[in-house]
Amino acid sequence: MKIEEILRYFPSNIYQILYKIFEEDEKIIDEVREIRIKAQRPIVIKLKDSDFILEYIVSQTEILSIVEKICENSIYAYKNQICDGYITVQGGHRVGITGTCVIEDGKIINVKYISSLNFRIAREVIGCSNKILPSILDIENKTVFNTIIVSPPAKGKTTMLRDIVRQISNGIKEINFVGKTVGLVDERGEIAACYRGIPQNDVGVRTDVIENVSKDLGMRLLIRSMSPDIIACDEIGNSHDIEAIKYAFFSGVKGIFTAHGKNMDDLKSNVKIYDLIENKQIEKIVFL
Repeated sequence: MKIEEILRYFPSNIYQILYKIFEEDEKIIDEVREIRIKAQRPIVIKLKDSDFILEYIVSQTEILSIVEKICENSIYAYKNQICDGYITVQGGHRVGITGTCVIEDGKIINVKYISSLNFRIAREVIGCSNKILPSILDIENKTVFNTIIVSPPAKGKTTMLRDIVRQISNGIKEINFVGKTVGLVDERGEIAACYRGIPQNDVGVRTDVIENVSKDLGMRLLIRSMSPDIIACDEIGNSHDIEAIKYAFFSGVKGIFTAHGKNMDDLKSNVKIYDLIENKQIEKIVFL
């Protein structure tokens, strides 16, 4: 990860402070997970196992300056993303945004008085799926088993899904697995991390990405328009997701998905997901 991808959005005085910290201790670059900016509060650098709190107090003006840079001086053009609570920037990093929400007909139509920004550092872990791939590849039929990857939040299921998609899309020469066309539904931009429509993360040469759309609609659109061999999406759970997955299976498309949970009891508590398991439509379950 190039720290300059993040630092370039900060005003010069904050840039200099952060640059000096990362320059003096390169290990911090490897461990940094988030940089949290709050108006009238100190900057917090969240590391892998600890927090690094700076004495520098950020002003509201500096918050707005950062937002303008993130939005390339056109906040209006990014209004929809701001209303969704985050903006994906070049490099695949996501900037979480909070402030005073303006609600109309039950929906957020604007966020004013932006007070907090959270730079979430994107990290690819190339090869992290190597250990589980043999369990989910259906070598005999030259495809994959319908698979669900299960873990609690922040335990790596999205990172794992990304690497699986990359490998099955590119193909795996070592075992003569020919790459497959993958349709990736990236509802919140966390997997491919597209910037101006171009994936910033490596999701494979045969992968078509649709983002900023609900998982159920995205799956149906990809199946109708891009003829994928395999569909993939993150954090399934509601009835609309499950119906779209069934539509994919009935269309002859295989699927790899993730879901929140710690064990089988958690999966059983979601009746819709467990229905896929009981009906043997999900063939493999991976717990992280």
